[in-house]
Amino acid sequence: MKYALVTGGSRGIGRAVCIQLAKDLGYHMLVNFHTNENAAQETLSQIEAAGGTGEILQFDVSNAQETLKTLQSWQENNKEAIIEVLVNNAGITKDGLFMWMKDEDWKTVMDTNLHGFFNVTKPLLQPMLLHRFGRIINVVSLSGMKGVAGQVNYAAAKGAVISATKSLAQEVAKRNVTVNAVAPGFIASDMTKDMDENELKKLVPLNRFGTPEEVAHLVTFLASTKASYITGEVVNINGGIYS
Repeated sequence: MKYALVTGGSRGIGRAVCIQLAKDLGYHMLVNFHTNENAAQETLSQIEAAGGTGEILQFDVSNAQETLKTLQSWQENNKEAIIEVLVNNAGITKDGLFMWMKDEDWKTVMDTNLHGFFNVTKPLLQPMLLHRFGRIINVVSLSGMKGVAGQVNYAAAKGAVISATKSLAQEVAKRNVTVNAVAPGFIASDMTKDMDENELKKLVPLNRFGTPEEVAHLVTFLASTKASYITGEVVNINGGIYS
């Protein structure tokens, strides 16, 4: 059995990625969630309805000890298993102008979006290298590519993950482990539900928000053997808003 882990897999882009990886590539999905167990169970139900298999794993990616403990415990219960694909998708925003940004809003966004990447990727990397196959896909953002007013914290975290993606790709390529990032623009999801879509879509050349499924198809391609010669890349998926 082949295993793939998606952090923040309970809804939005994460849920779509879980379903698509199971459908297209036959992975047994590890659906990570932090607080919303019902949503994670719904993701699992949709994976099974699509003919796939999976299980849910609860941990907070920003908590290094909790993350490591959960992953080690899973590995002990699945001794022969190797998580071949890791999608670092868990993320939060705490938007506000930098001048008035609270220390806590800076810290929590960094802890989840940047430190979360470190906390989850590091324990899973060595088995991939020994296995001589792995796919690490980091979900970043338009904010990390071009900058967005009111998102200095989020843009800083995602920009750092973009740089980490490029550097890590060079460290592990010889072992057939690829590291790429996808940078969504405006995607119709929980994260954008409070935005004025009618106004914001005017900024997008394609004149609409994207769907989580469109992002999931891109992630699935990067996770497949078809993308074996692509590493260290950041692929924009934003309707032409920035390229």
